[in-house]
Amino acid sequence: MAELLAFTTEHVCRLTGLSVRQVRYWDDTGFFSPTLVHGVRRAFSKIYAFRDVVGLRTIAILRNKHRVPLQELRRVGEWLHAHYQTPWSSLRFALSGEKVAFIEPGTGVAMEARDGKQTIFTIALEPIANEMQKAAERLRERDAAQIGHIVRNRYVVHNAWTLAGTRVTTEAVWNFHKAGYKPDQIIEEYPRLTKKDVQEAIRFEAKRKAA
Repeated sequence: MAELLAFTTEHVCRLTGLSVRQVRYWDDTGFFSPTLVHGVRRAFSKIYAFRDVVGLRTIAILRNKHRVPLQELRRVGEWLHAHYQTPWSSLRFALSGEKVAFIEPGTGVAMEARDGKQTIFTIALEPIANEMQKAAERLRERDAAQIGHIVRNRYVVHNAWTLAGTRVTTEAVWNFHKAGYKPDQIIEEYPRLTKKDVQEAIRFEAKRKAA
C-alpha cells in the first residue's frame, strides 16, 4: 500500500463505484472533501487518503444499496463533522428505515444524529475497509502496455516523469544507476519494476541530461 496511500478522483471512483460527477459535486458543495492534502497548491489538492476512500464507499453503500436519501446523509454528515474528525471512516453506522445512526465509540449505543436512541441494523466499517484495501491492491497491477512506458501526470508525484502504473520516478532510477546499482539491485528497491522499466528509465534520463 506504500505507493497507494494517496488516491486521485479517478482512483476513488474505480474503488467506490461512485461517479466522477458525484465525487466532484460532493466536494464542491462541502458534503465530502479530501482530507489528505492541506496547504498545497490547487493543482495537487484533489488527492484522497485511504480513510476518505473508506468513507466514500460507506456513503455509496448507504446511498445506492440502502437507498438512503442524500438529504438524510447531508444531515448526518453535518452533525457528525461537528463532533468527530473523520466520522465516515472511523465510526460504525446503522440504519432504521431511511434514517442513519451511528454506534457511539465509548458506549456502543446506537445513536441517531440527533439525541434519540433506537434498535437498528448496524453497518460495520471493517469489512468495507478490507474490501477497499483489496481493491486498492488490484490498482497496483500493471498490464503489458505499461511495462517500460514512461508517463507524466500532474496529480502523480508532482508531475514528475514516472514508470507507467507506478509512482517510481525515472529520476529515482537514474540516481540509483549513477550510484553504481545494477538493474537487479534497483529492482530490489522497487519490486514492481522490470528490467525493461529500469533500462528505459536510464535511457530516458540519459537523453534528458544530455539535452
